[in-house]
Amino acid sequence: MEVTPSSDHPKGLPPPTTTSSEYPQSRKLPDIEKQAITPPTSECTSTTKTSAFKSLGILDRFLALFIFLAMAIGIILGNFVPGTGPALQKGKFVGVSVPIAVGLLVMMYPILCKVKYETLHLVLRKKDIWIQISFSVFVNWIVAPLVMLGLAWAFLPDKGGLREGLILVGLARCIAMVLIWTGLAGGDSEYCAILVAINSILQMILFAPLALLFIKVISREEGTLDISYSTVAKSVAVFLGIPLGAAIVTRFTLRKLVNDKWYNDTLLRYLAPWSLIGLLFTILILFASQGHAVIHQIVSVVRVAAPLIVYFGIIFFATLLVTYRLGFGYKLAATQSFTAASNNFELAIAVAVATFGADSDQALAATVGPLIEVPVLLGLVYVVKFIGKKQGWKD
Repeated sequence: MEVTPSSDHPKGLPPPTTTSSEYPQSRKLPDIEKQAITPPTSECTSTTKTSAFKSLGILDRFLALFIFLAMAIGIILGNFVPGTGPALQKGKFVGVSVPIAVGLLVMMYPILCKVKYETLHLVLRKKDIWIQISFSVFVNWIVAPLVMLGLAWAFLPDKGGLREGLILVGLARCIAMVLIWTGLAGGDSEYCAILVAINSILQMILFAPLALLFIKVISREEGTLDISYSTVAKSVAVFLGIPLGAAIVTRFTLRKLVNDKWYNDTLLRYLAPWSLIGLLFTILILFASQGHAVIHQIVSVVRVAAPLIVYFGIIFFATLLVTYRLGFGYKLAATQSFTAASNNFELAIAVAVATFGADSDQALAATVGPLIEVPVLLGLVYVVKFIGKKQGWKD
């Protein structure tokens, strides 16, 4: 600021200087301060987004591409490599082919290793968690099966076998892949693990009687339907019990032998990619073993696919809307929605094959379930993340 000397100032002397304390409003900001208070430009923002994207692993960055590649390779192998399907179906473990069983176990183990089992008793003491659990049980065991029953009759009134297969899919609540979808969508993995455990227990109790109720009583289908509790219990015990038990032993043993920091920063980082590797392997084997049937029974596949797509959309978005209106946070809402929309395809396939035979329409419908579920729920992962960001949905 330039100061004009007053008229009574002695001539020949320099004008008095003005300190910053006398004129605080005129002080200029140094360049470094300007930089500090300058809002980030779009260039800075894009750089941050790019670096965040690059910080993801290769599998996380291009998961959608890898999943569709696995599906395509599986269908090609199933149709153009003779004997692929029968070879993959030879070995059975709890009614499911051995390669698929291995893929499912590898897929679930790393996710379950992340769950903080040592603090679950504190979580379960909260009243809010029991409200969440009650809501989930209502949607999973009453709403979702009834919606699938209605859609099965609406789309397949003339195809009893395919309809029964769809009903079995609707009754089999997910205990495996839902952990993957919840994690990818940024949901609450620990709460999801609690729901998975509860659904597993209810599945052993309710699946067989509900299947009889929906197929024999409500649908009035003819013939005998013998679904044993042992088939259901074995499937749940294997595909949840083995990885869950292994994860609990791993967590409590290694955290005690080494330390928390090594477990969280080193071991979990090493295990994390194996979950997605198991997912991709399972998808590839599924499509390879059923690729021939998908192509050569395309009309039946399309007829089963239509109600499945509608089912996933109705259940997912209805649950998401209700949880949003009830004031649930994003993580809980995403977890509830994926738990409601996902299905236990390995159980549905095992029961359909054991009860009706591997070449039955029921087995075909149960097999089509995961072929539609995987790409649809993968798409819903991106949709729910977009909705959460656009709505400013906080946890």
